[in-house]
Amino acid sequence: MPKTKSAKKALRKSEKRRIENLRIKEKIKKLKKEIKKLIQENKIEEAKKFLPLFYKALDKAVKRGTIKEGKADREKSKIAKLLSKLSQKKIES
Repeated sequence: MPKTKSAKKALRKSEKRRIENLRIKEKIKKLKKEIKKLIQENKIEEAKKFLPLFYKALDKAVKRGTIKEGKADREKSKIAKLLSKLSQKKIES
């Protein structure tokens, strides 16, 4: 346990930041899960509506320092690639 006044304050700050970071990460996971669920149900247009929300959440997380920029880019790429591939299949059918 911290002994000095500044160490106690640092502990309080880090706890608040940890909780906020977890909240942001959970939001990202929830959006990703929702998009994947819509993709499995072949509701491509609805999934595309969630895409800007997903991108926004990732960009905000990067800006705050919750996740790194490379991870956000990978996540965006994965989802976009998945949607793109399914859109192509739907057009061909």
